[in-house]
Amino acid sequence: MSREDILDRIRTGLGRAAGPGASAGPGPPDPPPPRMRIPEVSRESRIGSLLDRVNALAGRGLRAATCQEAGEMVRTILGGRSAIASNAPVVEDCGILRLPTVRSGITDRDQLRELCATADVGITSADYALADTGTLVMLSGPTEARMISLLPPAHIAVVPADRILSGLDELFSILTNPASVTSSMVLITGPSRTADIEQILVRGVHGPGEITVIAIT
Repeated sequence: MSREDILDRIRTGLGRAAGPGASAGPGPPDPPPPRMRIPEVSRESRIGSLLDRVNALAGRGLRAATCQEAGEMVRTILGGRSAIASNAPVVEDCGILRLPTVRSGITDRDQLRELCATADVGITSADYALADTGTLVMLSGPTEARMISLLPPAHIAVVPADRILSGLDELFSILTNPASVTSSMVLITGPSRTADIEQILVRGVHGPGEITVIAIT
């Protein structure tokens, strides 16, 4: 059977004109609208679900009642380790930038890359967090440089509770066109891990092997 015979059969099966010189006929129907399902989830349930999922993924999910408490948690977790922090306002509000081992406010890309490559911990906020999967949504921009959450071996994210969404459907109902607001959107779900080599699970290969999410409630 020739190529044209096969294509003619396909056209006929789709209800379109077939054969040489035949008109194209009606085009394919419009695709159905996207099916967005945004469940009704209380604020408290979102917080609990996010932290439970982070813990289940071998991360550490913590809860802070205030910004000041979140800052003290970060101080304890650092334990004197060096850190590079993003320029997110909530990171400053928590007093994290005043910690003695934390660097921030770096705008030169080469200097930022060097600091991220040598720092023990990267500290950021998150534009959103997804309660159903424990995922952090990071939009690259002046306040959240992508490399801070990717290069250091440990990552701490401080997330206000009002940024915790139910899941991807709610995220894309808010960010209908992410490319219009950022050059890069990164979804971080738990510590970096791979089992590519002999099916042995190894953490920290493609990103931080230690991740802590602090929800400010």
